[in-house]
Amino acid sequence: MGTPMTVESGYPARYWHFIEDGRIQCDLCPRDCKLHEGQRGACFVRQRVGDQMVLTTYGRSSGFCVDPIEKKPLNHFYPGSSVLSFGTAGCNLACKFCQNWDISKSKDMDRLMDQASPAAIADAAEQYGCKSVAFTYNDPVIFAEYAMDVADACHARGIKTVAVTAGYMHDQPRRDFYAKMDAANVDLKAFTEDFYFKLTGSQLQPVLDTLVYLRHHTDVWFEITTLLIPGKNDSDAELTAMSQWIMRELGPDVPLHFTAFHPDYKMEDLPATPPATLTRARDIALRAGLRYVYTGNVYDTAGGTTACPACHSALIVRDWHQIIQYRLTPEGHCPDCGAPVAGRFEAFSGQFGRRRIPIAINMAAR
Repeated sequence: MGTPMTVESGYPARYWHFIEDGRIQCDLCPRDCKLHEGQRGACFVRQRVGDQMVLTTYGRSSGFCVDPIEKKPLNHFYPGSSVLSFGTAGCNLACKFCQNWDISKSKDMDRLMDQASPAAIADAAEQYGCKSVAFTYNDPVIFAEYAMDVADACHARGIKTVAVTAGYMHDQPRRDFYAKMDAANVDLKAFTEDFYFKLTGSQLQPVLDTLVYLRHHTDVWFEITTLLIPGKNDSDAELTAMSQWIMRELGPDVPLHFTAFHPDYKMEDLPATPPATLTRARDIALRAGLRYVYTGNVYDTAGGTTACPACHSALIVRDWHQIIQYRLTPEGHCPDCGAPVAGRFEAFSGQFGRRRIPIAINMAAR
């Protein structure tokens, strides 16, 4: 790793080393991009400048919004709370079905008009009453240094941090990054190497490694999301194999979200996911033994309800991102039978609701 120093064209990045031919190799994710002077990695935001690597998007965002935490989606992390969400530009995957492609695939740094220091973001989250700050819209792995600095500023004010990510990263940065996170939603895009290679330009195993690491080596609360694409990753066999792997390697208490695909980016020729596919996937996962399985991007009250794992009473009933019934105790137990529900909970005193409020960060005092 290089020695930190001031670089006019970007923020000094971590996770790289020189290789024998004089190039710099990025060690952040399994792409292992090897760069000559001036070249950028596949993510487009990590660049070689002189004899080091810089992060070109540090302190620059594609926009800030206050969202319901359920939108991330996180259903077991302080339900009903609000989260300050932001992202930058670029991505280290190449998903042909990207639902945020205008941000994640952007190579126009001039789009990043909202500038904010870590302290200013933490101040804004406090000002707007947000329980947490989420690194989302594009993958925070590629702006790890910025995200970790924001996390430190947030934790100093008692604000939680959330990573919404594909989980595609190497071991050492994984350890550093998740030491700063309180929660994560990991996008498990499919359960075949063929899908990952052909449709995302990446590999499955590093994502599975991230999930196992989160479960067995951290206290990070995490949930999993799989976008079901008709004919690509929605077969009974694949869904069964995935559910059984989660049950075996992660246990029954990790929430799993199946969400609906809509035609976008380079896959506009496919139909949207039928609601029946999500219901079928949910049934398969529940039969495999998973306790908390949800559907998303469709109207499905049953698929949005958190039930007691013991007596099966409805404890949190949702209408999209709106909670219409909340019956958990402040400790996260079922009021009927006393069974605990996995997650992070506190006394429920109301909810942010389904609003989405764009905000501007005040940099005047920073």
